[in-house]
Amino acid sequence: MGGYKNEGFVEVLAAQQSPENPNWFQGTADAVRQYLWLFEEHNVLEFLVLAGDHLYRMNYESFIQAHRETAADITVAALPMDEKRAASFGLMKIDDEGRIIEFAEKPKGDQLKALQVDTTILGLDDERAKEMPYIASMGIYVVSKNAMLDLLSKKFPGANDFGSEVIPGATSIGMRVQAYLYDGYWEDIGTIEAFYNANLGITKKPVPDFSFYDRSSPIYTQPRYLPPSKMLNADVTDSVVGEGCVIKNCRIHHSVVGLRSCISEGAIIEDTLLMGADYYETEADRKFLAAKGSVPIGIGKNSHIKRAIIDKNARIGDDVKIINNDNVQEAAKETDGYFIKSGIVTIVKDALIPSGTFKDFAPPEKQCCKGHFQFE
Repeated sequence: MGGYKNEGFVEVLAAQQSPENPNWFQGTADAVRQYLWLFEEHNVLEFLVLAGDHLYRMNYESFIQAHRETAADITVAALPMDEKRAASFGLMKIDDEGRIIEFAEKPKGDQLKALQVDTTILGLDDERAKEMPYIASMGIYVVSKNAMLDLLSKKFPGANDFGSEVIPGATSIGMRVQAYLYDGYWEDIGTIEAFYNANLGITKKPVPDFSFYDRSSPIYTQPRYLPPSKMLNADVTDSVVGEGCVIKNCRIHHSVVGLRSCISEGAIIEDTLLMGADYYETEADRKFLAAKGSVPIGIGKNSHIKRAIIDKNARIGDDVKIINNDNVQEAAKETDGYFIKSGIVTIVKDALIPSGTFKDFAPPEKQCCKGHFQFE
């Protein structure tokens, strides 16, 4: 992929094993270390280390400029926090120049109170600084090239993680580690609950939690050249619908409908993320599946789905109900085609839920239909 003056490029560096290093990536720092031989070849001043499971919009140019202006070895992006959220994150304490002097992972009580900082030092106004007296690491960094090589090859050759080992270690040996304030939307979507909430957040009105419609800083996706979605007598409210969908005479509320989704007559979709499908089935495929009693990809007639994630290529039959009425919080039933985390039902990729069968989310003492599955 070309870049500015044809100097930029994208290269995917997959995890690998070799005779010299038989281990897979052991953490973020170890992943970078295993490819240091390649990074050393490039004539750059800094490395920008990012995470793949975060949702946010940041101007990295400003981030790097702040790193250079403070002559830092490492700059850590910091998110202002109130006390309620702070205990769930790795927090940092800074001096009057914004230099990080202390780290603590999910502190509680007096330790939490001791990590309060004056966030006006990093640019917050007085009112916001009173509401947000803590700063949490976002897990993204600018690291000067020489510092990176020194830390991973010499100072901490056995460290596997940047956040818990390399960055605190750099502070302890006197390197200049600065905080850079990012006061905007940021979400770590590495858990089912966070992933679900972040997706449903884009349906929020009047202003979504995160917008993909910012012309000044667009976020691009892979072009798929699919046709527009087709909606036939459908009632769709407070939802986002991807391209290439066929939606027939159903009701969809507060949901995200992924590309190539097929939703049949009478279905009700509420508070749900449909991931869609990787491919279309032909009409002949669907007739063949129906003839042998199987189920095509998509949501069947008169099925009701609420507060769930339906992964790609799932086959949900007719008259199926996926509703966690008993508020079961955790269940590992992948062999049955689903699991539950934080009360959110997830139908796994390529799962088949046959028409007229049910699965019971309730604990055994509440199950009333032996021999059947009851999603409701």
